[in-house]
Amino acid sequence: MTHRVTLIPGDGIGPEVVEAARRVIDATGVAIGWERHDMGSGAYARSGDPLPASTLDAIRASRVALKGPVETPVTSGERSLNLRLRKALDLFANVRPCKLYRGVPSVYDEVDLVVVRENIEGSYTGIEFEMGTVATKELLRFIEDTTGRRVRDDSGLSIKTISDAGTERIVRFAFEEARRRGRTLVTAGHKANIMKFTDGLFLEVARRVAGEETAEGGLRFEDRIIDALCMQLIQAPERFEVLVLPNLYGDIVAELGAGLIGGTGVAPGGLYGGDGPRELAVFEATHGTAPSLAGTNRANPTGLMLSGAMLLRHLGEREAGDRLEAAVAEVLADGAFLTYDLRADDDERPAAGTFAVTDAVIARL
Repeated sequence: MTHRVTLIPGDGIGPEVVEAARRVIDATGVAIGWERHDMGSGAYARSGDPLPASTLDAIRASRVALKGPVETPVTSGERSLNLRLRKALDLFANVRPCKLYRGVPSVYDEVDLVVVRENIEGSYTGIEFEMGTVATKELLRFIEDTTGRRVRDDSGLSIKTISDAGTERIVRFAFEEARRRGRTLVTAGHKANIMKFTDGLFLEVARRVAGEETAEGGLRFEDRIIDALCMQLIQAPERFEVLVLPNLYGDIVAELGAGLIGGTGVAPGGLYGGDGPRELAVFEATHGTAPSLAGTNRANPTGLMLSGAMLLRHLGEREAGDRLEAAVAEVLADGAFLTYDLRADDDERPAAGTFAVTDAVIARL
């Protein structure tokens, strides 16, 4: 069977790390029919649209994509291309495994947790009001009339939305993710002690869903106020297994988790959505485009390779995905082929290039 996968090289170092990931995925022996499509500043230069309709149509048709980092062109008028992609395809779940591999410099001995982030709602709804506009002044008057509280005239405003339905589906997804990965604990992060009608709703729904999901035993649930959660992640990340969070908190905690394991260069990620929780998926680089490294053969392809392992498992090719992750782990542990960002300060060995790392992983496979 040949799996059809949309391939989006992206911008900056994107084409290099995507090519590296494609090569190691192919080296597993799984038959993939790659279909290349554009997104980002390159697409904007060629077509006038940084996210062409043909790219969205291709992802909808293949139901799965591998995506490099993309740049949102300043002149395009877009707020964020990644946000536009997620909303267009209803990619409501952002999954960021944070696992420390032997050989990667870190102050920790063990980290193995998964951040499940709500990807559509929260602070990233994209509804904002610019300081000084007529609409903003009207909204400020409405706020004062209805609450009796005056907001400064020189304020900009953003709308944060958390819905019952949106929270239920991300929390259920988190419990599904815990079962799929053999985990037993789901922890919800929130600020319900202050934001009682948004984060309070998130916590209320999370507890309701948890009551159903844990009724048969085998799974546990807890919640943490977000600031305390961040502190405890730094103190003892081994306490946690699966975290589920609203959009902005999930964004921050996912980056914190990447910091625990050596950086975004070794942090994979997947976006899920569509007609069901696993009906459509985009696996992506979690780092930026790093334009200064583009074309230099210095970019770290490890994170996107591990996203490729997630992709294989999503396609039902679990054995191949496990072999790919194991091969990446062996190369990291061996230490002979590490990019510059993974070299410890006292390691005098020369850094490996992007494609030397790729060849090493393929050799392990």
